[in-house]
Amino acid sequence: MRIRPVARLGRVALAAVVVAGALVVPLATNASADTPPPAPVDTVGADALPTWQINGVVWSQAIVGNTVYVTGSFTKARPPGVAVGGAGEVPAQNIFAYDIRTGAPVAGFSHALNGQGLVIRGSVDGSRVYVGGDFTEVDGVARGHLAAFDTATGALLNWAPNIGGQVRGLAVTPSMVYVGGNYPSANGVLRTHLAAFQVSNAAITDWAPAVAGTGGYVWAMVMTPDQSQVVVGGSFATLNGMAAYGMGALDATTGATRPWAAQERIRTAGLNGGITSLKADDTTIYGSGYAFGSGATFEGTFGADPDGGAIRFVNDCLGDTYDVSPLSGALYSVGHVHNCTVIGGFPDTSPRSRWQKAMANSLTPAGITAVKDAYGWDFRGLPYTELVQWYPDLEFGTYTPDRQAAWAVEGSGDYVVL
Repeated sequence: MRIRPVARLGRVALAAVVVAGALVVPLATNASADTPPPAPVDTVGADALPTWQINGVVWSQAIVGNTVYVTGSFTKARPPGVAVGGAGEVPAQNIFAYDIRTGAPVAGFSHALNGQGLVIRGSVDGSRVYVGGDFTEVDGVARGHLAAFDTATGALLNWAPNIGGQVRGLAVTPSMVYVGGNYPSANGVLRTHLAAFQVSNAAITDWAPAVAGTGGYVWAMVMTPDQSQVVVGGSFATLNGMAAYGMGALDATTGATRPWAAQERIRTAGLNGGITSLKADDTTIYGSGYAFGSGATFEGTFGADPDGGAIRFVNDCLGDTYDVSPLSGALYSVGHVHNCTVIGGFPDTSPRSRWQKAMANSLTPAGITAVKDAYGWDFRGLPYTELVQWYPDLEFGTYTPDRQAAWAVEGSGDYVVL
């Protein structure tokens, strides 16, 4: 059994924080005799720290300095250890911010979105956070599915593009905000699920690539480290009219399609799958995906070269994976994984009883995939990275019909937030 995500709902469950400190030795794998073993990975701990909670679901997070900004579908926030509706609960309409060190709310940041938020990202200089989703108002002020806030004051900014439908992906540079989702227009002009706006004045630009395909739209976006390209992922089958089953790369200036080799082996899109997240560090683009039927053939995590998309590793762990975050030599992920035997990890159970909802892999390739997985998906010949000993025990959620636990993961400094 695999759990299928709901198309209108995008990512994450309750906010939780864990702090660094556990030195971990990778598990034994099928690495060849001439492959040097990866260095031990220093992960965060697996015990949750006290953190304010919400009464719904968090789909996305952004860490700016010591503040965690979260957005999703919820109406209240409450102190740790307090039951829903208990003492100290405060209004928090689909957006909230807390201190990563203490778990306490950030004073001066109190806003209301009139619809769920699906993605939140910080600006390069940390002076702003941008949020996108299904909302059309912020604090009663019109905002077309996209808004920006000042991180110093907490104030809603006048920066106000008008997107004609759901916003689900954001990629940010010092001068531009690239926006992806499921919409036909932006600022009143034709845009097919992708658009770009100037940071300075919210003016729409000529950047106008398009995605298409049955059930196809943009789920995730990230800039390459040199900011020359925008990597996009989702459930689309074509990018600028060219085959791109689930992901591809675009020129950040012209919108032209750029080479992205990873799409040739990692294929999941349409009504039954999609690339669910894209993140980057200084050297690599990381991603995750899910599959739930015909035409979709990838679940797990991957790393790719930012220039051209050559695959650096594929971790073929069965069970949908919804988000990833690289931090200090580890790639943290959330989903509900149940079979990692192809990469030398834990096997499936019979009857199936194990669903690993958060885990981590090293970033260093440890071996070459030698067999097809249990579904017949074929990643033979591609490198994989090993699981590290980080297995927090999360309960299934109850707010969404998917019963997923954590939908998003972000890391910064000594902390990982779920």
